[in-house]
Amino acid sequence: MDEDSTNKPKQTNKIVGINSASEYVDFFVNLNMGENVSLLRFINNEKLTLKQRLQYKNIEKEPIKKGIKILEELANEIDNKGEEKVLEKYQKNMRENDKK
Repeated sequence: MDEDSTNKPKQTNKIVGINSASEYVDFFVNLNMGENVSLLRFINNEKLTLKQRLQYKNIEKEPIKKGIKILEELANEIDNKGEEKVLEKYQKNMRENDKK
């Protein structure tokens, strides 16, 4: 956090952003939570966290709203195709991007 002249911590406007469904799936996979946490559970927890962040006054709201939208789209995709298919799809995309 930045500090002002009174040495009080100040909330910055920067939030580490994830900009795509692929990045969320990659983040989930790299957390290596194994069988303990499903992708859908992870997505729902992330959405809850982001919605709580929307209540903060001194942060940019648009990146958070974008993250929530991405997570909602991923949740819908899981509902329609199943978690295993979604994981396969994005892991395949990640491998192809790594080759570039």
